[in-house]
Order: sequence, then C-alpha cells, then structure tokens
Amino acid sequence: MGIRIYKPTSAGRRNASVNTHEEVTKKSPERSLTKPLYKTGGRNHHGVITSRGRGGGAKRLYRMVDFDRRDRDGVEGKVVGIEYDPNRSCHIALIEYTDGVKRYIIAPNGLRDGQTVLSSRDAAVEPSVGNCMPLKFVPTGLEVHCVELIPGRGGQICRSAGSFARLTNREGDYATLVMPSGEVRRVHIDCRATIGQVGNPDHALRQLGKAGLTRHKGRRPITRGIAKSHHAHPLGGGSGRSKGNRPPCGPTGVLAKGGPTRNKKKHSTKMIIRRRVSSRYGVLK
Repeated sequence: MGIRIYKPTSAGRRNASVNTHEEVTKKSPERSLTKPLYKTGGRNHHGVITSRGRGGGAKRLYRMVDFDRRDRDGVEGKVVGIEYDPNRSCHIALIEYTDGVKRYIIAPNGLRDGQTVLSSRDAAVEPSVGNCMPLKFVPTGLEVHCVELIPGRGGQICRSAGSFARLTNREGDYATLVMPSGEVRRVHIDCRATIGQVGNPDHALRQLGKAGLTRHKGRRPITRGIAKSHHAHPLGGGSGRSKGNRPPCGPTGVLAKGGPTRNKKKHSTKMIIRRRVSSRYGVLK
C-alpha cells in the first residue's frame, strides 16, 4: 500500500494522506555523493525578490544523480539500496560498480536491491529494467525514461515519478517517442534512454492536507491579485470585488491561464510531430 490514510484526529490530518515509500530500503544518503543546497528565498544578488512565493522550507542535501552514465559503459553495477530524495518526486538508487565507484541513478519501477544494471553503447546489453542504451538498440514498444534530447547531454525528459515515454518506431536517424503529455516527437537514435518506468508512481496520489506541509516544501502563501491595490497588480484596486474585465494574469501582466507558451522559433520545434493536448484549448499550435 503506497498511500496511507489516517483517522481524522485533527483538521490537518482529516484531508491528508501519507506516502509510505515502501520501495525505500536505504535510509541515509551516501555522503560522498551529496553537497549543500543553499536557499535564496527567491532573491537575487541585490536582495530583490525576483521569484515570488519562495522562502523557508526544510533544509536539504543535494544528491548528485548520474543522468549520463557514459563513463560507466561495460561496467556492471549492483544496486545497494533505494533511497528517498527530497529534491525530486521519484526515488533514487545507489549503484556500486565492480571497480568500486558509487553513483546515484533514477530508480525505475521494479528495481530491487541486489540487481545488476549496465550501460552500453551497443546492443550487447539486454533491454531489462535499469539498463541504459542508445535508442537505436531499444526494441520498439518498450517504456523508457531519462531520455536524452541531444546525444551526450544526459537524460532530460521523463525523470519525474511514474513517468515514461513509449518508443513507437524508428525511421532513418530518428526514433519516435510518445511523451507522457501525449506529445509525439522525434529523437536522434544515438540519444540514450533507460529501460522501464520511473518508480514511486503513487506520488501523485498524496494529499498534503494542510498549509504547513506546503511551507515545509519552501512555498510561501501568494495573495490573490484581485485582493491587492491597483498599483501592485493589474487586477487590483476598485471599490469592492471585481475581476477587472480581463483574463487572469500575474503582477507583470503575463497571462496565467492556458494558451501556448512555447517559442516557435526553437530549433527543436521541427522534431515535434504532434503537440500535447490541452484540456482548455485542444491541441496546442
């Protein structure tokens, strides 16, 4: 049971649920693979707030995750343990290779302690959960995650809990992937991907239940624009409550609800075969 619901002993507990993290087998992080994570509170080097609604939160150690794995080609690694990572929604797996090197990787669903994982540049690796290889050697129809967009850059997409992309076909130098959002895009066949779905799929089912847990995540309350003064927000001011006869926006006037936000001049736009589907506006252009 990944999500646990307690008896409503208080107002905060009534609507809250807890992720039990049953896959986690290692409680403390590997100190050699961690570094401090400093907080800015949303302020720049002048002390001016440039990102609203940030501040506080629990102190964290950053776990250095290996998204590339190219320098581990052909070296067999053993799973030492599955760990909780406060910096991401998924779990991470500590891998100890035969030469003594330890690395963190994104923990796929179904990976267990004692299993072995491999990374390879050719077809010598079996396409099993946790193995990393170029897309040109991955059988079509399989689920992959931690996919590269440019060869050598490291995994950039499908890294959150429960996400995966499905390899549908290959044509020439490009493979076609169906993303979790429904977007269909082409990726070069030399880009690497890890087999399987990202673990901790129950993450999206958890309900925080109270404002205090949001503060623990470093997110401060944000005042509605309609409740502000006219000089502080485009929707503010006026006698009484009014929407201002304009769509919702931020303090700088940027629209906040729906609509395309992608720059059409990006070079990777030609790689997109079908855009993701929006529930508000249909297929985005």
